Amino acid sequence: MPKKAKIYYFRAPNMPNKTAKLEQIRQTSMPEIIQNAELIRPDKNGNWINQTDNDFEDLIPLCSKKTKLSKEPKDEKAIFKLFSLGVVTARDAWVYDFKKQNLQKKVTHFIEKYNNEVERLKGISKKDVNDKIDYSIKWTRAVKNDLVKGKKYIFEKDNIVKMGYRPFVKKYLYFARDLNEMQYKQRDIFGEKASLSNQTIILSDTAFRSTFTAISAKVITELHFAASTDGFNCLPFYRYEEGKRLENITDWALGEFRETYKVFENLIGLEEGLEEGLEREIEKIDIFHYVYGVLHNPEYRQKYEQNLKRDFPRIPFYKDFWQWADWGKELMHLHLNYETAKKYPLKKTDKPLKNPEATPKAKLRRDKKTDEILLDELTTLSNIPTEAWDYKLGNRSALEWILDQYKEKKPRDKTIAEKFNTYRFADYKESVIDLLRRVCTVSIETMRIIGEMEKVDSKV
Repeated sequence: MPKKAKIYYFRAPNMPNKTAKLEQIRQTSMPEIIQNAELIRPDKNGNWINQTDNDFEDLIPLCSKKTKLSKEPKDEKAIFKLFSLGVVTARDAWVYDFKKQNLQKKVTHFIEKYNNEVERLKGISKKDVNDKIDYSIKWTRAVKNDLVKGKKYIFEKDNIVKMGYRPFVKKYLYFARDLNEMQYKQRDIFGEKASLSNQTIILSDTAFRSTFTAISAKVITELHFAASTDGFNCLPFYRYEEGKRLENITDWALGEFRETYKVFENLIGLEEGLEEGLEREIEKIDIFHYVYGVLHNPEYRQKYEQNLKRDFPRIPFYKDFWQWADWGKELMHLHLNYETAKKYPLKKTDKPLKNPEATPKAKLRRDKKTDEILLDELTTLSNIPTEAWDYKLGNRSALEWILDQYKEKKPRDKTIAEKFNTYRFADYKESVIDLLRRVCTVSIETMRIIGEMEKVDSKV
């Protein structure tokens, strides 16, 4: 019988760069490595490194594939029934735009070119497609397959919807199966045309590289909503089945929360000398808000940091349910309604240009020495509190997401660059200033609430 292998884990010393680290390893003998390595054993989930020693497995599952696919309510053992990744288009430059009219022109052009190719290459075999097609538009495997089948596309104006492209930044999307590579379950969340409003929690998918993030939205969102390298899941309050709107919090979860907090409330009532427990029935919307509050708790994120990288979140039962539900409700109101938030009094300073007739060159960046926002050669925004920069989604602050998305960037797609590159920051400058002022308020208020959370003992 063969002997079981022993696994040793060796972490190379911190070095200024990859080259230096590899050179250090090359110069270290194998006996030296073994001597300084740690003998490790996998945990029950097969994890070799970054193992955890906490109560994560005892917490209530937020969502699971088993519950999502279950046909029987008795088998639903998670808080949310449905969850879905965001939209993947595989041709963002063609199907997203700040201006509805420009988007229509791009999509119309794309469809005309594609349909012409269907006619020109009628009867073409799959193996010959790559050598024959017109690469002035963006092809993917699915669109090539449609070409081989002879399928023609039809432009539908109703497919243009407003959506969340990045945090606090909306664009128009041409939401159509033909030109979106993956829509996942977004139609079950926002309706067949993705035009229905719905409260959703957007959070980092497993194996994220940036910081764990949770944010809310009421419109359809893109897969990489708050990090260019990470996918994001959408957990809605409602879902749609056969045209019916249903609450997406499971009955099982409602029962678990009510039963757990019935015990807590009775104990609190006894401690305060009351004859009965505290009377306030938990509803599904309260659980939705509670989850959102917990996901923003710094202590929760730190304690379960490694678990969250590998698994869907699990939710603890904190003693004061209503405090966390109220915080979650307040945060969600801020994040969903950022466009109507009170404008923070940022100071706008304009300096004279050498050529008053010229359009100021866009900058859209933060000056980290002064914490000012340089919008362009003309305008600077100041009086920005430090805590506004502290509210981060992924590796960027909320304010920096806005600055990044409104920059003037040369499109990589040659056709888009030549025919449809109409974006100019100057056209959006005043609306961006307005947005920055509102999101500054949202950021400050978010950090205030998170600060309150840090003062509370959130033990179960």
